[in-house]
Amino acid sequence: MSAETPSPKPREPQTMPSFFAARPTRLTLFLRNFLPWQMWRFTWINLKMLIIIRRSHRSQ
Repeated sequence: MSAETPSPKPREPQTMPSFFAARPTRLTLFLRNFLPWQMWRFTWINLKMLIIIRRSHRSQ
């Protein structure tokens, strides 16, 4: 009887050589920490949500 060699385990995507995660640019890092930009994005996203909700409630 011959010993069977174990089949190789499938590798996780993050351990593959072709896996690539982009490094954030200096501008991206700056905007992540810039409070006025965060407040603007928060306001804009909430306004968009309010518009969508208003449209859905108007049709009822």
